Amino acid sequence: MAAQTATATANGSTSKVKDAGSNITPKKPRQRRPNYNEIHAKPLPFQVYPLPAFIPHNPISLVRIAISLLSQSIWRPSSQPAAYKAYFSTETQSIHVTDPKAIRALWEQGFWGAGSLSRSEPQWLAQEKRKRGVEAITTAEEVTRKRREERRQFKLERAKAQREAIEQQLRDEGKLDAETNLEELVESGSVTESPRGTFYPSDGGVPLSDVAASSSGSLMDQVEDKLVEATPALQEEIHNQEHLQLTFEEAFFLSYVLGVLDLHKALPVAPTLSNLEPDNSFMMKYVVFHHFRSLGWVVRPGIKFACDYLLYLRGPAFTHAEFAIMIVPAYSDPYWSATSARAETCKKKAQRNWWWLHRLNRVQTQVHKTLLLVYVEIPPPWDDCATESGSLNVGNVLKRYRVREFVWRRWSPNRNRD
Repeated sequence: MAAQTATATANGSTSKVKDAGSNITPKKPRQRRPNYNEIHAKPLPFQVYPLPAFIPHNPISLVRIAISLLSQSIWRPSSQPAAYKAYFSTETQSIHVTDPKAIRALWEQGFWGAGSLSRSEPQWLAQEKRKRGVEAITTAEEVTRKRREERRQFKLERAKAQREAIEQQLRDEGKLDAETNLEELVESGSVTESPRGTFYPSDGGVPLSDVAASSSGSLMDQVEDKLVEATPALQEEIHNQEHLQLTFEEAFFLSYVLGVLDLHKALPVAPTLSNLEPDNSFMMKYVVFHHFRSLGWVVRPGIKFACDYLLYLRGPAFTHAEFAIMIVPAYSDPYWSATSARAETCKKKAQRNWWWLHRLNRVQTQVHKTLLLVYVEIPPPWDDCATESGSLNVGNVLKRYRVREFVWRRWSPNRNRD
């Protein structure tokens, strides 16, 4: 028989509370999450050799720096060659990486690309093994689905418990008999219900759900995790059908800036910067990608949220994206307004109406992201950027672009009073 103790309340009444050790069932331990700080320790997929830190009040730090410089001068570290192979796909218009080691390296060191059969991280093989019972592991997508289902079930149980607590409270006050329920009071007008499910008395006083919150506050502790145990099965060989899919901007940054990507299968008609217009979509998107990647942000495609890019402080494994980027061309150079026809064409390309901005901002507000309008100053044609060999100097072309950032926030009088 469970022991019971009486505790005094503020108004002098007593309430009976069950002993804490009577009917408590032990919870199943949660599966330990991977150590993402260790997995994603390197922000870029290449090896660096930093010098020791200089400490002004410690002279020994100067000796350590001198030793490090001398050792690297005599035994120079090997430079990082183009280590990862990629292939162009005409069907998906993207760059494919098929080597499993290269896939894990590119994802873990900078969150490059996305799995062709996954949402972002390449996890198809792990999920397939789990379905077949080969390995009892839980992927990030499965954890997300499980948590969403648990959250939905918890909301239903919480709403049910609040209704029962409100009905019990009304019965104790004599406002509700044993044969009447809360829905009948709502129909009669004695109690009103808001669109969000909050019940108010007819006199407009304190919400009934706030008064009865103490009766259902312990519901969170009653919801336990039900881990899915995989059924043991025979070990079988599963062929990995997934590859890493890179965008053109990611592939160009890895190849041109970092030099760690080697494109083996080129385009049938390989486009070069010499036959691209300055306001080409790839040029504008790459300039913005290059700008924020150079500043240390993790840049991911933002098509899911109706924008061009998403900015992560460390990566999607740590936090949600903080900013949503929308690229807008700007034709401020005198070249684009030299003739009336050219000026009219540029005006149509850069024009955005109010409804476009309002729809875009509403989407980002709903997902708790800050909208960032990035204006790319389009330079005149780069006819004078050719090298002595006749090829185009990519560095001189990129230097001609300018990027302006404009933060747009929705002001709400009910939320932005302070």
